[in-house]
Amino acid sequence: MIPAPFTYHRPKSLAEATGLLVDLKDEARVVAGGQSLIPIMKLRLAAPDHLIDLAAIAELKGIARGATSITIGAMTTQAELINSSVLAESVPILRETALQIADPQVRYQGTLGGNVANGDPGNDMPAIMMCLDASYRLVGRAGARTVKARDFYLGTYVTALNAGEILTAIDIPVPPAGHGFAYAKLKRKIGDYATAAAGVVLTVSGGKIQTCAIALSNLADTAVAADAAAKAVIGTALDRTALSAAAQAARGVMAPAADARGTVEYRTDVGGTMVKRALQAAFARAKG
Repeated sequence: MIPAPFTYHRPKSLAEATGLLVDLKDEARVVAGGQSLIPIMKLRLAAPDHLIDLAAIAELKGIARGATSITIGAMTTQAELINSSVLAESVPILRETALQIADPQVRYQGTLGGNVANGDPGNDMPAIMMCLDASYRLVGRAGARTVKARDFYLGTYVTALNAGEILTAIDIPVPPAGHGFAYAKLKRKIGDYATAAAGVVLTVSGGKIQTCAIALSNLADTAVAADAAAKAVIGTALDRTALSAAAQAARGVMAPAADARGTVEYRTDVGGTMVKRALQAAFARAKG
């Protein structure tokens, strides 16, 4: 199928883009890489009268490291995340996750901002942003504000973005040197959403876990922070008892839909397995 007719806009500045959103109101949708929006437009599940393409706005691109944080422009592509030496050194879980998104063609077009902004529970990066305690910069005609990733997702395709706002950048606190990380994802085939996936970021000292964050992808109507699961492993050397407790706690916050990827029971069960795998991989990578 092909999308319904629409008017195409290609603003060259953020001010021009937010102005268009204010003027066109509910008749307009913003497109970043187009890897989420265009497919649902082809299926006529979305039919905006106006499409505002952000690709020509240079200020929305790039990766910059500061003393304590990294800022990534919303229009930075998944391929650029993969190829960034700054991210490979400081936040390697971003590269690991980006490599598991769809396929190379999608990763060359799909953007980080598009992945985190549209509220699709099947997208991979929202859970990772929760693990990293990231914040999103939002800009509209009324000004700029910042929202934590953990507070951004309200439901399937429902976020904290107000009408006329655009997500412009992501701020990520630099994890401590020697931290452990992993993103474990089960999917049916290349390019598919996760049947179940879990991200983990942790630190270890004296052979025991000191801090831990765990978040889940495509196991509820939003990405989910599994805080009780993370708490279950803190202070442990990740023995079998701690692993089982973490998996059980994580399953307690899962509410997957039954679909072609499996039943609720199956997806919940393998969700716990992904948590175990991610914890084990992160623990093995951590120094200390």
